Amino acid sequence: MRSQTYTREMIKALLLPLGVLLVTACTQPEPPRAVGMANPASVYCQSLGGKIVLKSDDRGQFGICHLPDGTQIDEWELFRRDHPVK
Repeated sequence: MRSQTYTREMIKALLLPLGVLLVTACTQPEPPRAVGMANPASVYCQSLGGKIVLKSDDRGQFGICHLPDGTQIDEWELFRRDHPVK
């Protein structure tokens, strides 16, 4: 009789971890969250219908905004020109 009780207790002890394992195996991981926000100068250029072309020089990488009227301007120069600090 004691061996049957022991066997039942072992089965119960194994069912809980197996159930938890089964439930966690069926969950999906959260998608990675976006870090930060988009470059406001790039967003502004695109809102004017412009296209960003990335360039590099000895100082690093920068974006040139190609506007629909043919104007080419550094994206941050355009942003600061149209959004002066008050």
